[in-house]
Parts: sequence; C-alpha cells; structure tokens
Amino acid sequence: MRTPRPPAAAAEPARAGRRSLVPALGWIGLAVTFAAVAATVLLDVVTPQAARDATESGLGWEIGLSGVLLAVPGALLLQRAPRNAVSWVVAGMALFWAFDGLASSWLAYAVQFDPPLAGASLAFWFVQRFGAWLLIGLPLLLLLYPDGRLPGGRWRTVSLVALGCTALLPVLIVTTPADLLDERAGQTMPEPYLGLNLDATSLPLPEGLVMPLLQVAFPLSALGILLPLAVVVHRLRAASGDDRRRMHWLLWAGVVDALVMTAALVFPSSTISLDLTVAIGLTGLAVTVGILRPRLVDIDRLLGGTLVYGGLAVGVVVLDLAVLALAGAFLDDRFDERNALVVTLMLVAIVYVPLRAALWRVVRRWVLGQREDPYRVVSGLAERLERSDAPEEQLMAVAASVAEAFRSPYVGVEVGAPGGQQLLAEHGRRPAAVQTLPIAYRGEQVGRLLLPRDGVRAQLVTRDEQLLADVVRQAAAAARASSLALQLQSSREQLVAAREEERRRLRRDLHDGLGPSLGAVVLRIDTARNLAADHPEEADRVLRQARDDVAAALADVRRLVHDLRPPALDDLGLAGAVHQQAERVLGPQVTVAVSAAPEADRLPAAVEVAAYRIASEALANVARHACATRVSIALQCAAGSLVVTVTDDGVGIARDAPAGVGLVSLRERAAELGGTCTVECPPEGGTVVRAVLPAGGEEQHA
Repeated sequence: MRTPRPPAAAAEPARAGRRSLVPALGWIGLAVTFAAVAATVLLDVVTPQAARDATESGLGWEIGLSGVLLAVPGALLLQRAPRNAVSWVVAGMALFWAFDGLASSWLAYAVQFDPPLAGASLAFWFVQRFGAWLLIGLPLLLLLYPDGRLPGGRWRTVSLVALGCTALLPVLIVTTPADLLDERAGQTMPEPYLGLNLDATSLPLPEGLVMPLLQVAFPLSALGILLPLAVVVHRLRAASGDDRRRMHWLLWAGVVDALVMTAALVFPSSTISLDLTVAIGLTGLAVTVGILRPRLVDIDRLLGGTLVYGGLAVGVVVLDLAVLALAGAFLDDRFDERNALVVTLMLVAIVYVPLRAALWRVVRRWVLGQREDPYRVVSGLAERLERSDAPEEQLMAVAASVAEAFRSPYVGVEVGAPGGQQLLAEHGRRPAAVQTLPIAYRGEQVGRLLLPRDGVRAQLVTRDEQLLADVVRQAAAAARASSLALQLQSSREQLVAAREEERRRLRRDLHDGLGPSLGAVVLRIDTARNLAADHPEEADRVLRQARDDVAAALADVRRLVHDLRPPALDDLGLAGAVHQQAERVLGPQVTVAVSAAPEADRLPAAVEVAAYRIASEALANVARHACATRVSIALQCAAGSLVVTVTDDGVGIARDAPAGVGLVSLRERAAELGGTCTVECPPEGGTVVRAVLPAGGEEQHA
C-alpha cells in the first residue's frame, strides 16, 4: 500500500521550515566553534610545557584559530547561500579545525595523569587518525567553487579522480595499525601515548599490503591537489561576467596564500602554523566575498596589484638576503663572528641601502612604467603635444605617452572624424581583448581610449586611475582639437565647394537664362524700330513680345534674388516674413500665431536666413504630414542665441519613423552656424521643432 503524498500546500511550510533552519545551523556552528576554541585556550593555559614536550605537541589554539577564521564566513554563507555546497564545506571545515585543536589540547592535558583522563584515546584518534581528513577540505573547495556543483563532462571524471586520490591517504591512516604508521614515518610513539588505545579503528592489514599503499598514497595526495587546480583553470577560462569575477576571487586567495607561505619559508620560525592560519582565513574571506558580493571591489585590479607588488616585495627581500649573505661570506674569514656581523651590517647600511631605493625605482619603472611620477607623465605629454602639428601626430603623442606611463603593450586613441568616420591612432600591436575608456570634453564624449583588458599591467589601482584621468583630460583636449581641426578643414573644403557650386549655378542661370532673354529683347526692340514707320501694328506686336520677355527675365532675377536672400526679410522683417510664409503654406484652415522678441529684428543676416529657412521647412512638414489645426511660432533671444520654436497640434511623428530629408535639412542648417535643432513629440500630442542659433552676442544686435 502506497503512502499518499502530502499536498503542495502542506509541503511548502516544511520546506520553508528547513530553509529557516539552515541559517540557524550556521550561527549554532559559529557558537560551537568559538566555544571549542575558548576551551582550547583554557586547556593550553593549564597544561604545563613539560606535558607538551613529552607528547611532542604544540598549542592547540593555533590550530583552532583556523576554525575561528572560517566560522564567520561559514555562517554568512549558510545564511545567504544555503543551497551552495561550498557554504557547508566552509562551515564544516571551521568545526573540524576547532575540534582538532581542542582534541590536541585535551590530549596533551589528559596524558599527564596516570591513568590518562577519560577521552584521551578518543582525542588521540581524532588528532592522529581522523584529522587526516583535513586534507580533503581544500580539493573539495576547489572542485565545488563557486556554484557548489562538480563540473560536467570529462571534468567531472577528473574531479572524482582527484577526490579519490586525496581520500586514499586519510582512509589508510584511519585503518592502518599504529606500529606500521610509525615504521613508515621512521618515528617512535611518544611514551605518554603508549597507555592509550592507539588502534580504535585499525584493521588487521598485512604489512605487505599497507606499505605499498602508503608509498603510493602520498604522491597521490599531491595529485589530488594538482587536478583540482586544473579544474579551476578550466572554469576560469570558461567563465564570464560575475562567474569570472568569482573565479578571480579564488585566484587572488591563491596568490595571497602563496605569498604568505613564501614569507614563512624565507623567514622560518615557530609561527608556521600561524602563517597557515592566515592563509586559511584569507581563503575563507575570498570565497565568501566571491560568492555573495563578487562586485564588492574591482577584483581584477586587486589581483593585478597583488601580483605586481607582492612579486616585487618578494624579489627585494630575496635580494636583500643575498646581499647580506654574500657580505657575510666574504668577511667571515677576516673577523670573528661578532665583528663580521657588525661590519656586514655597516657595509650593507652604507653601500647597499642607498642603492636599494634606486634599484626599487628602476624595477618598478620597468614593470609598471612611469605611473609613480605623475608630474613627469603629464608634463611629458604636454611637451609632445606642443611638438605635434597634425591631428594624427597629436593622437599618436597621446597614445605613446599613455603606453610609456603604464608600460602598456598597446594603446589606441579613437576620435570622431567628419562624415561619421573614426580616426584611430595606435601604439603597439592590438590584442584580442581590449577595454575602452571614454574621452569626454566639457561633458561631451569626443573619443575613446583603448587599453588591453588582460595582463598585469592592464590592472589599475585608484592612484593609477587618477593619473589616467589627468592624462585623459589632456587627451580629450587633444582629441577635441584634432576633431575640430578635421571639422574645420572639412568645413573649409565644403565652403569652397559650395561657393564654387553657387557661382557655377549663378553663371549658368545668368548665361543660359537671363542672358538669352535680354538678347532676345534687344532684337525685338530693333525689329520694332524697323517696322515702326511702315508697319506700326506689327511693331506694336513685337514690342508686346519684348515686354513679355522682359517680365520673364525680371521673374528670373527675382528668383535668383530670393534664392540668395528672401526679399520678405528686408520688406517685413523676420517675424513678418515667417508669418507670411505660414499663411501661404498652411492656408486659411490653420490658425497661425507668431510671437517675436524685439531683438529678432536686429539679427545678423546669416542668422535671419537660417531661422527663416528652418521655420519654412518646419511649416512645410506641418502642411504635408501633421493635419494640424493650430501652429504657433516663437522667435526668442536668450544668452546671445536665437531660439526658433515651431509647435503644432497635429498627429506627431511615429517613434520608428526614419528621419526624412526635411528633418535632416533642419539639423544641417542649424549646424552650419554652430547651433542645434531638435524635433520632439510631447505626450500630449503634436510636434515641437526647436532650433538654437548662435546670434553672435548682443554687440552684433545693436
């Protein structure tokens, strides 16, 4: 008989209860971890040093401190990402480290009594046997990070093989008899442990089987670390977006851990366990931030800065030690040990330390460029710009200065050119992936700065960004100057071409139209003179034809004059000419209202013509498309500019409608004078055409 499944409504509270229980488990684990470490500290205080020496054990709180540093990240992860297996790994490792430290301290404390206190054998088993499972924490974290799932495909097989390689050694340590483990390690069991149950979980395995397995298990443990690193590299190469940032957080933790452990090897001391604790704590922090807040800081810049400055610091320390060792080796034979040390320190302080600062600057400049000397960078760019004349040379100067300042293998400067084209100056070979930074001038983007996206030198810290901003400001001015120079040259060419085209048109109209017409009039007048005496009627007919020819020629002259400048502007003024044009184009069925400021009658001729043409084109669009009943035209002067506004109550313009010739003409006429023209359709309906034309200041209006 099958048990009926509960309805969804009944199952939902159960799921909600489980979800609310997980964060509580995280904070409970945090409390247990802190309590275990507190008990460990207490045991370390009351345990005499002789007992620790007899058991060859250290302070348990140094081990438990790793659990403290992992407990807070574990609790946060269980609260924010309870379904991610990484959260459980971090929280579980925190408890594991805390109890391992507690067991170590309890073992050292309990075996000093005869007989040993209760729990001593369990503590021994936990520290010496079960504690080997700490080895599996790092591979498991590497394989599950960041989504809590093993990778798919063949990489899942690699992951399972890695876990198997790592688990083999802990399994053998838990099940192998103690005497065989001691024989394999070449050590003897400390005497205080001999009264304990050393083989609580050991199996009666033959030595011929155990020893070969142990011989293989140790290198397999190393393989169990290398294979997860390969999985991390695979995930890093395949990741993008926030997932790539999360992988970079793990990579940063690995770099910092390597630097910490390198420092521990360079300066060996009894604090090696504390160095390991710092590395574990930083890893837990990086994993937590990577999962919960990958955008908390720019991890790419942090990673690049850590690689550069950490590598330089390690190099300087190694060089310091080498110099000190060489000086000591050469002087050791001439003085006793004490005097040799004093002389060595004096020579290093007098000769090497001054050179060390210069060497540090040279290395940093070789690795990072001139970013440490911002004045030199900015002044060098200014000097190069002064020596550059052509726009292309100025852009190349900007690209070369940025490349030298940041030791970048590639820099590109791209600015807009007339005709919608782009002018690009490049220094170096362009990589496959680049990052773009906008070049703005007075709030307007005039170009882009292209830099490599990947690589150590591509990572910028805050100070580098400030320097780059200063350089970009000069680049913006140079790019703007280059753009204006190109536009000016293009405008000059267009003006010359337009002037010559206008002259050719006038010549053609005068030569082909007005000239023959006037020539025909002269011939008709001569003919009329010859006919006047004998045939007056015929002479009168010829004169009438001559009159008609003169009237046609006069119409051609008026057309030419109107094309040069509408006569209505001189006869009626700008406001009157616009009103006349509106009545002629729109007809009596449309109500027209024209308002003009007094200054509108004292405008430069070019501004008057442009305003009239823009208003005429806008009115023509209203007549053709708007189906409007009311049109208002406003001519206002403000801040040395004429503002022309044409508003109608028509149907407006569809959002997806392409810009026609008329709208393009409006913008081009405004741009010819350095102005702007916008066309908007407000929510209440209709269309608003607004053109702002520079009028040359009030001094030209007088």
